[in-house]
Amino acid sequence: MNPMLIAFALQAAPAPDPCQVDRRASLALGQDAFDQDMNGGWRALAERPGCEGAAADLVRDYRALSEARIHILYWHEGQLRANIGQYPEAIRLMEQSRKPEDRFGWNPYVDATVAFLRGDRAALVAARDRLAALPRPPGFEDRVMAGGFRRTWPLNLMVVDGLVRCFGRPYHEAYGSPACRNPAAAQRTSR
Repeated sequence: MNPMLIAFALQAAPAPDPCQVDRRASLALGQDAFDQDMNGGWRALAERPGCEGAAADLVRDYRALSEARIHILYWHEGQLRANIGQYPEAIRLMEQSRKPEDRFGWNPYVDATVAFLRGDRAALVAARDRLAALPRPPGFEDRVMAGGFRRTWPLNLMVVDGLVRCFGRPYHEAYGSPACRNPAAAQRTSR
């Protein structure tokens, strides 16, 4: 057989990039479609194995094109970067998500997460206690949201409790693991 044909046959076609998206279409989405659609925007990309870094870059690019300073986009890019171990960059982004007027405990949540990423347990617990002590705003009702997500007061306390419970573990585990978020429920499902 011809050696050139063998060499050509052995060359594998490049594997398609699993993180490939239509960037132009993604960047043209409105903010809700890009950021809050649980099955679209950056979230669809982030759900693909190995694509959280590409999703973080997509959020960064969307944020750069936006005329408004959208605090939650700094947060979501920071979370994606924390998930892949880019803690210094995640901290810088998360700190930019702070809100000047905060009635719902966002800033203590940011403080707790940043303390976790810095490995500062004392600051994490202090921020957790500040969050837990916030008075319920008038008219706020606990409820189950789309996808079964429970919105309870104070917001994000269950997440922060998971960070405290799983302090020292990687962020993606402490944030996303059922054993960290709700160990009683995790025990019930493992039986």
